[in-house]
Amino acid sequence: MKRGRPNKRNEIQIIVIDLLMASGGPQTVSSLRKAASLKVGKQISWNTIEKYLKELVQLNKVQPIFLDHCKDPSKKGLVLYQIKK
Repeated sequence: MKRGRPNKRNEIQIIVIDLLMASGGPQTVSSLRKAASLKVGKQISWNTIEKYLKELVQLNKVQPIFLDHCKDPSKKGLVLYQIKK
């Protein structure tokens, strides 16, 4: 049996996957951060959520959806994430 506190990576990745499955649609990093912060009961950084989402993308559990910038085509647009089908 493992002792001690569970690491933050596993805890937040499980929460993010649960939130994406419950929503049914794509979510932004900001909306996932707000929902995860409410679920945990303390503030989680936007950078933390983005970092763990990128890890989930590399593990082929989450799929990014890249949107075009609305005004300037040379800039990056919004990125949404959803569970990989």
